[in-house]
Amino acid sequence: MLNQGVDMEISVFITNKDGEKICEKSGVNEVNLFYGEEYEEGAEINVSIDCVPCFVWLKVDDSFDRSLVYVTGDVAYKVPFGEKRANLSPKAFCGNRHLISVRKAMDFEINAYRNLALNTSDCHTVKNLYPHATANVETRGESVFAAQNAINGNTANESHGEWPYESWGINRQDDACIRIDFGREVTVDRVVLYTRADFPHDNWWEQVHLDFSDGSDETLELEKSTAPHEFKISPRTITWIEMNNMKKADDPSPFPALTQIEVYGN
Repeated sequence: MLNQGVDMEISVFITNKDGEKICEKSGVNEVNLFYGEEYEEGAEINVSIDCVPCFVWLKVDDSFDRSLVYVTGDVAYKVPFGEKRANLSPKAFCGNRHLISVRKAMDFEINAYRNLALNTSDCHTVKNLYPHATANVETRGESVFAAQNAINGNTANESHGEWPYESWGINRQDDACIRIDFGREVTVDRVVLYTRADFPHDNWWEQVHLDFSDGSDETLELEKSTAPHEFKISPRTITWIEMNNMKKADDPSPFPALTQIEVYGN
């Protein structure tokens, strides 16, 4: 049962590699935690809310855009290091001045028509935080080709590799698929795809297939373009969407990829 109508006790804290709390702040409905040290490897950002499930605005780093997320339990976000930062802005998690923000979402914000697939704080290991992207393949296991990149809000698609040109890469796999879980029922009627367009390095998909949790499906026709591919679809109430069965164009390049998927509704 959604507990949005009550005050939320929110606790935000950072732990070190040994699981010890090194910084903490709690509040009602909104918390801004400032951390004035450099992160060390193994650090984790934690959010605990006393009335889950609920909707909050979340920003795990001040270099991120905030996003409206659905929380079903305690959230633990591992601070990335090394190659795991390559898909993020070079400013992310660097230096000795960090701000983590969590705020209870208002009803009018929750109910607004919006991109329900957006989550700037998604990553492989995070749990209880939606939307969440997963895939059956990510090129060489590299962060710059991870599924999470397709829902982070960044639509720059005219190159590939490190930020700001991170994408979901399929490692030339013909049966590649990506799934977005919303964590609850949502009603959707529009899909926007930003395919990666680093031509001539990239190929592109002429057709993609969408499966929905209600058993329905859609087939979408695409073209070679740097512009977003926008599709009105029949309204349906779902808990997840999966893109699969993508048909490559007849082009010498073996590298089609997805920069962003947006799913609009309420």
